[in-house]
Amino acid sequence: MPGTNLTREEAQQRAKLLTVDSYEIDLDLSGAQEGGTYRSVTTVRFDVDESGAESFVDLVAPTVHEVTLNGDALDPAEVFKDSRIALPGLLAGRNVLRVVADCAYTNTGEGLHRFVDPVDNQAYLYTQFEVPDARRVFASFEQPDLKATFQFTVKAPTGWTVISNSSTPEPKDDTWVFEPTPRISTYITALIVGPYHSVHSVYEKDGQSVPLGIYCRPSLAEFLDSDAIFEVTRQGFDWFQEKFDYAYPFKKYDQLFVPEFNAGAMENAGAVTIRDQYVFRSKVTDAAYEVRAETILHELAHMWFGDLVTMEWWNDLWLNESFATYTSIACQAYHPESRWPQSWTTFANSMKTWAYRQDQLPSTHPIMAEIRDLDDVLVNFDGITYAKGASVLKQLVAYVGMDEFFRGVQAYFKTHAYGNTRLSDLLGALEETSGRDLKTWSKLWLETAGINILRPEIETDENGVITSFAIRQEAPALPAGAKGEPTLRPHRIAIGLYDLDDASGKLLRVERVELDVDGELTAVPQLAGKRRPAVVLLNDDDLSYAKVRLDEQSLAFVTEHLGDFESSLPRALCWASAWDMTRDAELATRDYLSLVLSGIGKESDIGVVQSLQRQVKLAIELYADPTAREALLTRWTEATLAHLRAAEPGSDHQLAWARAFAATARTPEQLDLLEALLEARETIEGLVVDTELRWAFVERLAAVGRFDEAEIAGEYERDKTAAGERHAATSRAARPTEEAKAEAWASVIESDKLPNAVQEAVISGFVQTDQRELLAPYTDRFFAVVKDVWDARSHEMAQQIAVGLYPSVQVVEETLAKTDAWLSSAEPSAALRRLISESRSGVERALKAQAADAQAAHA
Repeated sequence: MPGTNLTREEAQQRAKLLTVDSYEIDLDLSGAQEGGTYRSVTTVRFDVDESGAESFVDLVAPTVHEVTLNGDALDPAEVFKDSRIALPGLLAGRNVLRVVADCAYTNTGEGLHRFVDPVDNQAYLYTQFEVPDARRVFASFEQPDLKATFQFTVKAPTGWTVISNSSTPEPKDDTWVFEPTPRISTYITALIVGPYHSVHSVYEKDGQSVPLGIYCRPSLAEFLDSDAIFEVTRQGFDWFQEKFDYAYPFKKYDQLFVPEFNAGAMENAGAVTIRDQYVFRSKVTDAAYEVRAETILHELAHMWFGDLVTMEWWNDLWLNESFATYTSIACQAYHPESRWPQSWTTFANSMKTWAYRQDQLPSTHPIMAEIRDLDDVLVNFDGITYAKGASVLKQLVAYVGMDEFFRGVQAYFKTHAYGNTRLSDLLGALEETSGRDLKTWSKLWLETAGINILRPEIETDENGVITSFAIRQEAPALPAGAKGEPTLRPHRIAIGLYDLDDASGKLLRVERVELDVDGELTAVPQLAGKRRPAVVLLNDDDLSYAKVRLDEQSLAFVTEHLGDFESSLPRALCWASAWDMTRDAELATRDYLSLVLSGIGKESDIGVVQSLQRQVKLAIELYADPTAREALLTRWTEATLAHLRAAEPGSDHQLAWARAFAATARTPEQLDLLEALLEARETIEGLVVDTELRWAFVERLAAVGRFDEAEIAGEYERDKTAAGERHAATSRAARPTEEAKAEAWASVIESDKLPNAVQEAVISGFVQTDQRELLAPYTDRFFAVVKDVWDARSHEMAQQIAVGLYPSVQVVEETLAKTDAWLSSAEPSAALRRLISESRSGVERALKAQAADAQAAHA
């Protein structure tokens, strides 16, 4: 409906009519400790091309007290409706609008979020405005191409700190008056308010000096490793400024770790907000530090790509996110002082698998998606927008050359600084620097949906010499319901030839061939006449975006020696291929388990180990023949315990195996061990059962019925923090009783009082894969309420419920039938239909995989 939604056509009409100059925003947050509402006064100065024209400004507020347009008072009762304020009779030239409203604090992570820390009982505020939520705090023209300057004046409680996009001023009478920002979009403005703890430093190089700040709640200050965060930040400044040839465009750079954040982080100009789970309270593996570093670098890259130069409309959201993803990982890989030069392994292992999964859903879409309105973009922060887009950018860099790519980017920033652009602006700059015609490339890669599969076709003589080598490209049919046609695409790939080195016992690359693959069959004559190696790996170095299959001989060898690859990236590519085959029902779950168990002990990359642990658990619980599930889980759990006991004391691998063991512990002896470790009656050398690991044990013991309210409450007494509150909520919802499930369901569905993070924790505990019978009655209940919930709740809260409570663990035909009946009768919005269809696809895929696993048992 109009108001809460905004169509692209409306945005284009408004942008054609208006040029926004400035906002002055005055917020009275002096009552934030108590909550409720706050006074918001907005003055907007904007120019209009046409005398007498009409438009509107966006505002989500409980009450509007005053609307004054060019000195004339308008009746709020007449002009404020459906989250819009009508602006009739605009003047040609300069117009001034003043809006006085009461706006509401939220607990959903949208708009101005308010959180009370149970440790000090103090309130902490932060804004989150992407996509359309600046209008929850001040009246605004809520679209990215109507840039303006923003000046915030904030009255806050005594002793609090206020941080915004501009440099932090000295307060006077508890009022903070900020300097106007450069011209930026509404969605990257920000306010973070509260008694936050801070650490400060500076980035200095070649005469440049940028103040740096890191903030968190005082209750997390003892865990804040600011030196490590500053180190990664400085590496990003070094690398991006060199590659972009454009100085950091804002006056300071603050990073604020905030509570109950829905995403990983947000690129507010000069005031990046980051989920405070990245302030690690307990021991984590190096993979967690790598992910945090990538997040830090991703948001820093946005200061140029997204903040300095901004998309005109949300159909180029993919470019915004993909560029930040690609460059953040490239910085990790290529900065000489980076701790994570293997970051492309992590990318192949996590981001690419996310992209492949998303691209096989019925909601798959071209990278450059058609975004008709805000509802479309809200569900488009997906694996295609981030991961497939970044994969294709990596392919583009290989296609045009890295130096040429960044020269084009440099020209793009200089030409469009503080402006708005379309994809064609970047591609035009890249064509100039590379000499490549990118129009066909763009059409095939960015404007079509779906995935390609590459398979080697190898013929050899009796002596094992290759007589013919070709690469077959397939374009599988798109999933039912997806729009578009299968498409063969040009790929820039490498072929790696690997043999086992007798001296080291390692699989080493003995030759590499890089080439362009196009069409259905591409011959590779340069490999003819060479001895066939043990393993032929297509898309070596992971240059392109495609599913890769091993030939029969390579697959057989890899099955025995996957852990023997000397380098982590080819291992990750083979692991990813095996996982994809399992999801596609080409490899039985029992065989995937055997493959993992044969090679995971040799896997040195901890991020890959943790991904394999998650994937094995998922495969057994959803993709295995149900009659074999318990036996496979027993086999896996026994292996996790053996690896836990064998791991190097105090190592990342030991911690990862402890968590994997806790996730599926099931026998009385295994559960006894969890309890004994909790109570320190038993120890494993080097394993520290700290706060977060304790909760992992407690949640499992609650899920199997060993722990009830008394034990959960006792654990919460040990950890009376916001994180402890979430873990306790998960544990309570996980208990295997009808009463616990009914209580959890009611707290989420029958009430809207839970904060976003707690609601998410309850849903996480409610859905337990080994409680299918207990959860079965909730399938009908879900379909009975989901549409009403979607219509009544904010987007973030409704999406948690629609995705999290869908009966995905009920892998039976009946679930598909009930989903189809709901889809045909409920008339859901396009966004809700998409989410439910995606979940349905997961059940359908699991049924096929279960059938393949059952068939393998009788093969």
